[in-house]
Amino acid sequence: MPFDFTFTPEQEMLRKAAMDFAERDVAPRVEWMDETGETPTELVKKMMELGFGAIVIPRDYGGAGLGHIARVAVLEEISRISPALSFCLQIVHLGQSPVIYFGSEEQKKKWLPGMAKGELIATCAVTEPTGGSDVLGIQTTAKREGEYYVLNGRKCFITNVHISNMHGVLAKTGEGPKGLSFFMIEPNTPGVKPGRKENKDGLRGLNTGELILENVKVPRENMIGGEGDGLRVALTAISNIGRPGVNGVALGIVRRCLEEAAKYSKQRILYGKPISELQAIQWYLAEMYVDYETTRLLTYYAAWLRDKGARCDAENAAGKYYSVEAAVRCAHKLIQIFGAYGVMREIIPQRLLRDAEVLCSAAGTQEIMKLVMLRKALEYSK
Repeated sequence: MPFDFTFTPEQEMLRKAAMDFAERDVAPRVEWMDETGETPTELVKKMMELGFGAIVIPRDYGGAGLGHIARVAVLEEISRISPALSFCLQIVHLGQSPVIYFGSEEQKKKWLPGMAKGELIATCAVTEPTGGSDVLGIQTTAKREGEYYVLNGRKCFITNVHISNMHGVLAKTGEGPKGLSFFMIEPNTPGVKPGRKENKDGLRGLNTGELILENVKVPRENMIGGEGDGLRVALTAISNIGRPGVNGVALGIVRRCLEEAAKYSKQRILYGKPISELQAIQWYLAEMYVDYETTRLLTYYAAWLRDKGARCDAENAAGKYYSVEAAVRCAHKLIQIFGAYGVMREIIPQRLLRDAEVLCSAAGTQEIMKLVMLRKALEYSK
């Protein structure tokens, strides 16, 4: 299948806007984010004002309708400066996706314009202490009472939970794969409250925490799809938005690692010459270059397929698997190139490694990615 990843003028304009925003507005806050673990909400607001939150929302509902290649371009540029803020943005998109893919016309008209403007920021609350990769193991319940469903449960490791005003929630309405349903909980609904904030080692400045639901009454019309469609709704969102989003964040990390390694290796003098002339360092740089180009091709190829409307769950999984492994490898090599400086908190290499490690379990573990790829691999026997 022929393909072309050349940016359109509109995509290139958006990429440059993301680059300018990241270098001008985000870079001065990165150290504060890493020290405090707090999300700079003014930067989240700025991303929405710049239209970054509206990228994948169709134009008919107030969005930019620029698609997945444009989304990856923005995520890469922001991640190059702050993987944490880039991940925050990709979860904004994830929170929109159940409505985009499965919402009724009434639901799309009701919520997507507000999401495009940043007035509504939604979570995608699936994970629980009893069920992450094992989605069927979740315990949150939704019991039908007339024209409402009453939700009770506790979600964990939910990104953006303390800065969101809307929550997409997967809950049990029965048993088995058809016993799960997906609901959008609107702002100021009684019984909804964020729980503890997690204190992560990496992606600091990315809000992560619990969502507690106590007798939350959700109107029947807020169910996405029909009763029993929840598993498909959640997994489609995670596969088509969550995993490519992680790819974009990882791509930015790999690129920053390569940039920092090339720059430092030409400046650092050892044995009377730049260490870029030492073969061991040259091999590191060459390996990092291959990781960046491979990650870039996998990530943009999967995004291109999605923009074409082609099924790409295996490609999304391959991109997520490779990009995260590459980010961890490159950050580790960057530390080796920097030597003792690489592990100093005020210098970037150690932060990039901490950020990369957090991505390993995001949007599905690396082992789950292998299972998705395996199903595709077995098709080659036909």
